Amino acid sequence: MSTAKKSVLLIILILLIDQITKLYIKLNFRLGESVEVFSWFQILFIENEGMAFGMKFFGSYGKFFLSLFRLIAIGALGYYIYKLIQRQAREGYVLTVAAILAGAAGNLIDSLFYGLLFSESNYLQTAVFLPEGGGYAPLFFGKVVDMLYFPLIRNASGETLFFSPVFNIADSAITVSVFLLLIFFRKDLNENFEKPDKNIADASKR
Repeated sequence: MSTAKKSVLLIILILLIDQITKLYIKLNFRLGESVEVFSWFQILFIENEGMAFGMKFFGSYGKFFLSLFRLIAIGALGYYIYKLIQRQAREGYVLTVAAILAGAAGNLIDSLFYGLLFSESNYLQTAVFLPEGGGYAPLFFGKVVDMLYFPLIRNASGETLFFSPVFNIADSAITVSVFLLLIFFRKDLNENFEKPDKNIADASKR
């Protein structure tokens, strides 16, 4: 199977897992509801109006520009992956970048469409898909669904000291891929940004 096909399949797989988990949580959990899987791992439903891992952004206009930035970044990553495949870059490097694209796309779907498709989640009831009165927010202003919570270290009062952020599969794909780039593919990253013309020339000679 070609690197291009593997990249597409990886993106589709990550998006499917990400969206299936988000849809299940959105439609079956009340906001703030949690299920303890282990003492160190919970499924906890929150909605993130800002960036990854629950970080906040600056108001409604900030939310719009963040969604727009994600859209532009996904387009740029898609083009970059296309050029990497043309240059016959290492398959592992291409797949790692593809996973970052998939993670960014997963959160963008929430921001773009969830506000249109769902009623607002609250602490009393679960959300409704395609509510009669319309969704809770316009295009670009949806909230990102987060649910993975790892309270690994707590103090005597039960407060989480580490790891407090709540995140999702898309965040995980981005974070793991960035670590992989820094640990295993730093040389590829430097070469592809510093010597793009040389890479194209080398590929044409093969």
